[in-house]
Amino acid sequence: MKEQITIRELYDLKETLAAPLLEQFMYPWEVLPKIGDFIKEIGATLPDVLYEQRDENVWVARSAKIYPNNYIAGPCIIGERTEVRPGAFIRGNALVGNDCVVGNSTELKNVILFNHVQVPHYNYVGDSVLGFYSHMGAGSITSNVKADKTLVHVKGADFDIDTGLKKFGAMLGDHVEIGCNSVLNPGSVIGSHSNVYPVSMVRGVVPADSIYKEKGEIAPKRKAAK
Repeated sequence: MKEQITIRELYDLKETLAAPLLEQFMYPWEVLPKIGDFIKEIGATLPDVLYEQRDENVWVARSAKIYPNNYIAGPCIIGERTEVRPGAFIRGNALVGNDCVVGNSTELKNVILFNHVQVPHYNYVGDSVLGFYSHMGAGSITSNVKADKTLVHVKGADFDIDTGLKKFGAMLGDHVEIGCNSVLNPGSVIGSHSNVYPVSMVRGVVPADSIYKEKGEIAPKRKAAK
């Protein structure tokens, strides 16, 4: 059902500065063309006591830990207590929440990272939205352009939505775990509290509270015994 891939079902909007943007839309990928302008709009309103403007359209929380030897381009906001580690490459249009980790050799481009997101080792995250407490294992990436360069569709069991976007990586719900060296193909939507096995190639929709093992094998999570 389409409801499972809506912003309302995927995300807790209390956990991101991007809430006013996300609230305007039904599906999370609809915000992708708007991220840069939104960052510039709210960046100028951030309190000086908490944030400093380090470059044109680049606002960094004073409590963030920015290691040397990285690159941060605007528009960009780096949230409170977030770590940006050596070798990180933030290409712009990146809204990174509080208590996040952007790791060594990780590249971000046109993304929203909710609070407590970790992309700590050798990750590429482009044209994507990562929910509260989501985590991408080492080497896992979002592939954001189809090989034939056609527009990206989001496909579920009973729907096929033409997003109208040529660039669209992945939408990760809250508390999603992506295993090491996995590839999330264009148009992937991972429901909240789901896990993807390491070295997976994911396409389409993974329902909430599921375990993605391989193509055609998605198992519901077992509820812990009381």
